[in-house]
Amino acid sequence: MHNSVKIPGCTIDELKEKEVISVCDGRRLGYICDLTVDICNGCILSIIVPGCNKFFSFKKPDMINIPWCNIEKIGDDTILVKPTMPQVRKEK
Repeated sequence: MHNSVKIPGCTIDELKEKEVISVCDGRRLGYICDLTVDICNGCILSIIVPGCNKFFSFKKPDMINIPWCNIEKIGDDTILVKPTMPQVRKEK
């Protein structure tokens, strides 16, 4: 079901410092701003990065929800994600 990506000793703050990059086109998606967690078993279900924001826009950017199973590799500085259409959710 879930990708078995091992992160020994990694904290949420350390994850948030890693840049998320698409392995499909090398596009920089941004840095993690939030996580979705299954509170029953403590598993991370997805990472959330800010979507593209229009120049000089005063509204909040859309958020891109990337399922945990789409993470290919977590390195020292980056998180590589599979080439899929990310789910965008509107911030309230």
